[in-house]
Amino acid sequence: MRGGIDLGGTKIQAVVVDDAGDVEGEERVPTPTTGGPPDVADAMADAVRAAATAAGVETAELEGVGVGSPGIIDTRRGIVTSARNLPDWEGPFPLAGALSDSLGTRVRIENDVQVATDAEFNLGAGRDYRSILGVFWGTGVGGGIMLRGKPWLGRGGAGEIGHLVVKLDGARCPCGRRGCMEAYAGRKALEERARRRVEKGEKTDLFRIMEKRGRDRLTSGVWARALEHDDKLAHKLIDQAVEALGAGVASALNVLDVEAVIIGGGLGLRLGEPYRERIEKAMMPHLFASDDPPPVHLAELGDLGGAIGASLLIRPRRRAPAAA
Repeated sequence: MRGGIDLGGTKIQAVVVDDAGDVEGEERVPTPTTGGPPDVADAMADAVRAAATAAGVETAELEGVGVGSPGIIDTRRGIVTSARNLPDWEGPFPLAGALSDSLGTRVRIENDVQVATDAEFNLGAGRDYRSILGVFWGTGVGGGIMLRGKPWLGRGGAGEIGHLVVKLDGARCPCGRRGCMEAYAGRKALEERARRRVEKGEKTDLFRIMEKRGRDRLTSGVWARALEHDDKLAHKLIDQAVEALGAGVASALNVLDVEAVIIGGGLGLRLGEPYRERIEKAMMPHLFASDDPPPVHLAELGDLGGAIGASLLIRPRRRAPAAA
């Protein structure tokens, strides 16, 4: 068996899977909002231990644990830098080493959206294509790229579709720059914009719904409920997010010209098919090959896709032949 962790801005999802890729144990916990990388690493280790217990194994018995993490990833050294949607995570942190010491098994780390894209490519909505763009709309907006059947990682920062500029000198992004797609579409940025609007006197039920549901953040579920209640501010901000996503995804397609787009992430999956259609429509005015656009699909593997994809990072060790 092997483990997989999907590290997100609001949740940590851990799974333990068998050789066939079937989930034998899982655990989901909130991502810490304070404390920095060590506290996040501790929460990740606890989630894997709980998933392993559900699967009936100790973590040291696992073949290894794969991690999908936001930020800039040094895969060889297992270091994560600039994971800005996580608490106080600006500088480098040796995440693989910290987890390996805690769990007693090897750990490999890749970009969170890339491993989710790998999972969709191999097991989900992208399995019929040779090249895809994964767009994961959640706390931030991340991208994963598969070209000719292989992931494209660049120098470690490829796929950062959320930081395509959709408006020069536009809104401030959580990354510190201006005009990024994520500044208009990421859940964290959406919450900041909603709070500023409320401070200026705009009315909304977003924060009442948040409190009623016992949340301390505007989760994807809170946004979905507000839209269902026809909350004007929620509609206004999500409409702007869709327009930004359309422009950003089309711009990426104008460069990559992949065969298909896969939409996932907490907001993408929660808002579902109607918003997949809206993003596809919003792409068209910006798409160079608008007479032959690629199909846009929703991710099929759901909330477990990122963790399952992370588990695929662990390749079986070669076993020594048994003695005669």
